[in-house]
Amino acid sequence: MSRSARIVLPVALTANGKALSTAPNRLGYLMPTDACAGIEAIRELFGRQGYVWLKGLLPRGDVIDFRGWVLSHLAESGLLMPGHDPSLGIATVGAFDRQLADRRLMSLVRSTAYEGFCAQPLMARLMDAFVGGVSYLHKRKIMRFTQPGTSVATPAHYDLVYLRGGSSRVVTAWIPIGDIPVDMGGLVYLEGSHVVGAAMEAQFMKDNAGLSAEERISAYNRNMGEGGWVSKDLPAMAERFDTRWLMADYEAGDVVLHSPYMIHASTTNQSLTGRIRLSTDIRYQNVDDDIDARWGKHWSLDDML
Repeated sequence: MSRSARIVLPVALTANGKALSTAPNRLGYLMPTDACAGIEAIRELFGRQGYVWLKGLLPRGDVIDFRGWVLSHLAESGLLMPGHDPSLGIATVGAFDRQLADRRLMSLVRSTAYEGFCAQPLMARLMDAFVGGVSYLHKRKIMRFTQPGTSVATPAHYDLVYLRGGSSRVVTAWIPIGDIPVDMGGLVYLEGSHVVGAAMEAQFMKDNAGLSAEERISAYNRNMGEGGWVSKDLPAMAERFDTRWLMADYEAGDVVLHSPYMIHASTTNQSLTGRIRLSTDIRYQNVDDDIDARWGKHWSLDDML
């Protein structure tokens, strides 16, 4: 879609209190890629775009079933509206026990079922081919749920900020666990920003050469922005770099691979049907490259990464 084409959204896209849809020329759509395109085409697109959105890579039914399994384990917290199939993820209208939900989530990311979902043969074969050898899946894997009607949104960042202790040839796989149309606030990517992120990282390393090795790899060191974020103001970023935020109507079975330098964020979940957004983000690299030891433990909410 060209920059001049008119974009009609079901909701006013927002993130951290800022409306992205006030400047239509700063919004666009991700380019989908057939999952059967072949590894060379996938690599070429990844290098050129900083991402590749693989349509229907995973069996849709398996993803929906896994969504139902996850949400059924979170239901005890009161997160779900009673009387509905858990895979629908219809959020409760009232309060729920957030602490219990978080404890359940920490158990789920340590489970055999979650490990199997992330390490399924389709993903393993793809990533072996993509990294050109034996792929390594980081133990620290993140799964997130976001209720509709909340202000929760991940600020703009690039992933290498949190992975500086190892190779820069890390690849993130973001997997929507269920359909995530634009109104549910999935990931948005700053077009062309893999180049911007690489330049930011090079400048950071230059400016911080005097820090200790431990502090230099931390996303929370004295010279970093809050939590390693680039910005909470997504519209201002698009203006600053004269580019667009790219969004998508993701479907169960899709997988997005993105560069560790690609700047991305999420928008708020404004689901028109009251559905919970559920996704996972996991990292792969060639097993022969340096591995960030901090990612050799299971994800915890308080692990400061």
